[in-house]
Amino acid sequence: MKIAVMPGDGIGKEIIKQGIKVIKAISNKYKCDFEIKEALIGGAAIDETGSPLPDETIEVCKNSDAVLLGAVGGPKWDKLPGNLRPEAGLLGIRKTLGVFANLRPAILFPQLKSASNLKEEVLGNGLNIMIVRELIGGAYFGEKKRVDIKEGQKAWDTIVYSTPEIERIVKMAFQVARKRNKKLTLIDKANVLESSRLWREVTNKISEDYKDVELNYMYVDNAAMQLIRDPKQFDTIVTENMFGDILSDEASMLTGSLGMLPSASLGEGKVGMYEPIHGSAPDIAGCDKANPIGTIMSIAMMFRYSFNMEEAARDIENAVSKVLDKGYRTSDIMEQGKVSVGTEKMGELITQEIQ
Repeated sequence: MKIAVMPGDGIGKEIIKQGIKVIKAISNKYKCDFEIKEALIGGAAIDETGSPLPDETIEVCKNSDAVLLGAVGGPKWDKLPGNLRPEAGLLGIRKTLGVFANLRPAILFPQLKSASNLKEEVLGNGLNIMIVRELIGGAYFGEKKRVDIKEGQKAWDTIVYSTPEIERIVKMAFQVARKRNKKLTLIDKANVLESSRLWREVTNKISEDYKDVELNYMYVDNAAMQLIRDPKQFDTIVTENMFGDILSDEASMLTGSLGMLPSASLGEGKVGMYEPIHGSAPDIAGCDKANPIGTIMSIAMMFRYSFNMEEAARDIENAVSKVLDKGYRTSDIMEQGKVSVGTEKMGELITQEIQ
């Protein structure tokens, strides 16, 4: 089984290093071989090749069974034009692989209840929300332009969605909801946006084939508030690209830290892409402070969805839980009375629990 690994920028190399330890531990435990091949993306690729997504990287990813990404971006490349920024590499590889569905679970480990910004009575016995975000459409991929006008400049980004694009992500969301608690909420802005009205029409039609799943609708501004006020009302959320990007980051704070959250990007092709949802965090890069759990949990999703190794996925998740039970914390989830550890040590501790 072939895994393309793209460490990227900032803390990417540090967290990916810990993830590879976990992959090797699973390989040893289950006596299966993984061929790992590194490739450049983002700022690292720009520095080396002049492109945020070199052709060689595309080929490595296409010829793999799964792709593992660290993070991209940083202030060093902020002044480059949009098509040459590190983020263009990330958007490009998503489009190239056709991974239209981004699954982002927001899970609050019981051990980290006090790390959440919400009160314990709001959190209850914990949270487990799945956000299904459309990944390769909408404003991020629509027409973008900037023109000069008398008063200065005018710029626009176009939200574009077709019926087939909406159908495929909504069907996947219904299937995800069916395997969870059979409750799906579509987040949109149908009172203002024509694209959102199309989302509602398509979703309502598809719901006829999923009568066992409860379907609700919510405007995105209300959803942002409800995630804080009463997050337990949500189980599975489906939404368009930009709304999903924003809401999943908000949901991360319910769990205690952005560094805890994994994601899986899936599509109709054979190659899934897995990455933590945090950024490159250049301010702590090289300081042994980054939380590798988001990456490690992404690897658990990789074993579940790309390699159909459910037992291995649970081994990883259980290992994370055991390490948290023992009181080990990286700085982003540190609390009084716990043991502070760095990126390297946290990776070692989790790996040891797998072996």
